[in-house]
Amino acid sequence: MKKETHILHAGRNASENFGIVNPPVYHASTVTFPSVDAMNKAGQNPTEGIYYGRMATPTSQAFEQSVAALEGSDKAIAVQSGLAAITGAILAFVKHGDHILVTDSAYFPTKKFCNTVLKNYGVETTYFDPSIGGNIEKLIKDNTKVIFTESPGSLTFEVQDIPAITKVAKDHGIITMIDNTWAAGYYFNAFEHGCDISIQAATKYIGGHSDVMLGTIALGQDLYKKVKTFVYGLGYCAAPDDCYLAQRGIRTLPARLNVHQENGLKLAGWLKEREEVTKVLHPAFEDCPGHEIWKRDFTGACGLFSVVLDRKFTPTAVAAMLDNLELFPMGYSWGGYESLVIPFDPTGARDASVWSEKGPCLRFHAGQENIDDLINDLEKGFERLNKA
Repeated sequence: MKKETHILHAGRNASENFGIVNPPVYHASTVTFPSVDAMNKAGQNPTEGIYYGRMATPTSQAFEQSVAALEGSDKAIAVQSGLAAITGAILAFVKHGDHILVTDSAYFPTKKFCNTVLKNYGVETTYFDPSIGGNIEKLIKDNTKVIFTESPGSLTFEVQDIPAITKVAKDHGIITMIDNTWAAGYYFNAFEHGCDISIQAATKYIGGHSDVMLGTIALGQDLYKKVKTFVYGLGYCAAPDDCYLAQRGIRTLPARLNVHQENGLKLAGWLKEREEVTKVLHPAFEDCPGHEIWKRDFTGACGLFSVVLDRKFTPTAVAAMLDNLELFPMGYSWGGYESLVIPFDPTGARDASVWSEKGPCLRFHAGQENIDDLINDLEKGFERLNKA
């Protein structure tokens, strides 16, 4: 089956639920067993089946099956947030004295985790330029256990050469992970490009309605038990209602992403023509770093991108523009039906690469509103920017 059909039907079985189309929500902690023998048998392999509410319920399993269908993986694990998916996956493969490589353009909480928690536990992190490609081999040490990628990168949207990186990783027996949230596991197949683990903040496009906190770890059968056992030991688990909402969201993911992509491209194209904008950071645009790689490896784009404004605009002017927007409220996260914007400055967040742009930066999420309404709102914002 094609992916659109597969994710529409994966994880549900009406014949097991009285003909009901959607799997029910199981709120569960205790799972009872009819005999000592049944309890012992279940305990021999607690990562499969239904053993305890924190390990799995039919609700979380249905959602995980849907995510595996989306990502093209053998298995998936649901946890309570995107950051939990990142931290749980990394921690499953490192110990004191180990070393990991992380893209310099990673989601800020990922870098903070590396710089605090991992550092405190004796795990060394080296950040690499997102354009490094196969040259990442020069950074590998004898104790390197994980290469963590994110493509496109957070805020600045550099596209990495994932096949080149994963080839080097496999040659050295290193696990490769990707934060695949931007592509939603739909526009980029991490496993076809050599990754071992694909991570998403299902809070974003999978949920799609800004009402869940959820993370997913998609992976092969060979790694599943190791990672599942580890995140279970950390106490990680996904709430049943969030799993239900995200499973409902995943059914409409292809249709929603089409709207986000269309609005995002139109909005970015309009912004590119504005004299106030000096650069558009969108992988589908030729002047965005890694565009040719994006065109080769990705099948589409979502609604998230950034722009750089002319350096003449002060923080006060930018605030005047943003404070009174009607359809672009300022807020973290993205991937819901609504448009968003945040101002940002990546200057101090780089360790292995240099951010050379001098102007103020804005990250936009193009929601599902009418594109003309979005443009009209921004036109008024630019008027305020220029008058401030």
